[in-house]
Amino acid sequence: MTTTPNIQRDVVIIGAGPSGMTAAHELTKAGLSVAVVEARDRVGGRTWNNTIDGAWLELGGQWVSPDQTALIGLLDELGLGTYSRYRDGDSVYVAPDGTRTRYTGEMFPVDADTEAEMNKLIETMDALAAAMDPQEPWNHPQARELDIISFHHWLRSQSGNEEACNNIGLFIAGGMLTKPAHAFSALQAVFMAASAGSFTHLVDDNFILDKRVIGGMQGVSLAIAEKLGGDVFLNSPARTVRWEKNDGGWLATVIADGVTVTAKRVVMAVPPNLYSRVSFEPPLPRRQHQMHQHQSLGLVIKVHAVYDTPFWRADGLSGTGFSASSLVQEVYDNTNYGDTRGTLVGFISDEKADYAFSLSAEQRQKEITASLAEFLGDTALEPVVYYESDWGSEEWTRGAYAASYDLGGLHRYGPDQLIPVGPIHWSCSDLAAEGYQHVDGAVRMGQFTAKKLIAELAA
Repeated sequence: MTTTPNIQRDVVIIGAGPSGMTAAHELTKAGLSVAVVEARDRVGGRTWNNTIDGAWLELGGQWVSPDQTALIGLLDELGLGTYSRYRDGDSVYVAPDGTRTRYTGEMFPVDADTEAEMNKLIETMDALAAAMDPQEPWNHPQARELDIISFHHWLRSQSGNEEACNNIGLFIAGGMLTKPAHAFSALQAVFMAASAGSFTHLVDDNFILDKRVIGGMQGVSLAIAEKLGGDVFLNSPARTVRWEKNDGGWLATVIADGVTVTAKRVVMAVPPNLYSRVSFEPPLPRRQHQMHQHQSLGLVIKVHAVYDTPFWRADGLSGTGFSASSLVQEVYDNTNYGDTRGTLVGFISDEKADYAFSLSAEQRQKEITASLAEFLGDTALEPVVYYESDWGSEEWTRGAYAASYDLGGLHRYGPDQLIPVGPIHWSCSDLAAEGYQHVDGAVRMGQFTAKKLIAELAA
């Protein structure tokens, strides 16, 4: 009979994704002891490199943009290099009527009225984002007004051009929050833009999808895990967090499968939709219970299609394509560093993902590759390796890319989302300001949380 080890640490971290691992890294550099308990059999959270049918793929978060200075700094510290996404050649736009057009530059090849309306909407979004402090989106001058109208209906209050509304909606709805534009507020959309510096940044795929990490983004968590050694406990889902006041401070106990950790502080470094998987004793305050029910992850299928060669390049195409009306709404050249084979990555979000999952696996692949072929030609119909990243079915994630509030939730609950409960602190990309929903946001939250705990425990 094996006994569960009982260990003592300064801080126990629940979740070994980029945020939890960054917090652990910073805490140990400051001389504090940590234990990281992770439900999965690996570190990395929503970043994951894996080999499928002989093809190396990045199944989760992977891109680095120039403004993501926290992530870039950590990559440098850990000695992880980056490389640029391939983007030479023409992009492809598929219009609502199915017309396929090759183009260069950022603006979709649409008629003059649609282009004017898209530019007007971009300017309006940029102005709203510029008036927002991403640390406090709920303090925007129009916070309540923007939070009680869906992004879908707000867009149509600004423009009568349906193609323009759908194209602008794509960048936030399908492209980022992975929810239908009617399911979240205009304030949530403005916050998504403000967190990236501007809406213009989100529209610019050359900016937001600039580089990738050599060896994959999971390398961040793997490198930190190597430094932490035996302080990372895999296959150890946290079941209970107990806490009490102790000599003017806190004493917390995290009971996980395989290990029990007593500590002065607890970091919940998992997305908000998983908080309810843990029992808290005493229970969390009413405000927390309510808030967590108004935060949910979106749904997206990340499709990986590998070919013997990056055939689209010979045709003068970059591999980049957009269509708000197609099953695959975005496609990019995702060929790996130094690889002779070509890889495409496509994204199917929100209600289109609902539809795709209603099909058999065979029919789904047939329709998805047909959608890729709309952009890049019939060679796309027959990949040598085909794989769908389905984070919605992952037991310890249950969606992608990250959590957002339902209609009216951001201004109502946002101010409370980072308030600690006793010794319990919250840290994940879902709660970030700059870099919200991105690995950079996870890193920033890990650094922010660690800095706060270092100060508290020193006092």
